[in-house]
Amino acid sequence: MGNTLKAAGETRAGDVLARMRSDIISCALKPGTKLRFETLRELYEVSFSTLREALSRLVAEGLVVAEGQRGFLVAPVSLFDLNDLTDVRVLVERQCIKLAIDRGDDRWEADIMAAFHRMDRLQSRLGASYYLSDEWATLHSAFHLSLVAACGSPNLLEIRQKLFERAHRYRRMSSQFRPQWRAKDVEHKMIMDRVIARDTATAQDLVDRHIRETTENVIAHASHLFAQSGTADAFRRPDPVAAE
Repeated sequence: MGNTLKAAGETRAGDVLARMRSDIISCALKPGTKLRFETLRELYEVSFSTLREALSRLVAEGLVVAEGQRGFLVAPVSLFDLNDLTDVRVLVERQCIKLAIDRGDDRWEADIMAAFHRMDRLQSRLGASYYLSDEWATLHSAFHLSLVAACGSPNLLEIRQKLFERAHRYRRMSSQFRPQWRAKDVEHKMIMDRVIARDTATAQDLVDRHIRETTENVIAHASHLFAQSGTADAFRRPDPVAAE
């Protein structure tokens, strides 16, 4: 009986963590929002202890900020955080792509094509609003993971996945506020073709461009969210670097 209750509690805690993480990266919980325990308890229908555990995990993931005795808030978005996250993602993705191309086999190539097909077919069915779909976001994540799955380093893949998930907030901002639709299906196919062709340099450059274009879109069309983030100054790039 005790083990059953413990397992149920762990399942509940995991569910709340997943829901809160999803609400943060989709911007349902907006950057800089104060996370008040009473409000969260009613929203997610869980105990204070479960909430505290989930918030501690989200702090470790960089999605929530602990303010000492003042509680928690959704991690703000800022120009510095966006640029830093982008630079680190590019660095990691380029290395993962190189290692995957060096080590990947025929099954790896087939998995990439299958992941692309699933994502592309769903995007075609959803139309221009595909980016609002949680199902498409899952398939999009699976496609990008398939590109690097053969890299052979579990630690590198774990780091890469955490960065990818953190960047989802910025991807959603880019999709919501850019004035024109972005042909990501074309970009994805170009990346896939170059990876399967074992063209390391071009594949790396395409992934680099793919990531950085999202950053440029956010800066151009969603910078108003930076100003609304309560502690954006804490993430601001030092002036000498910002001037580059």
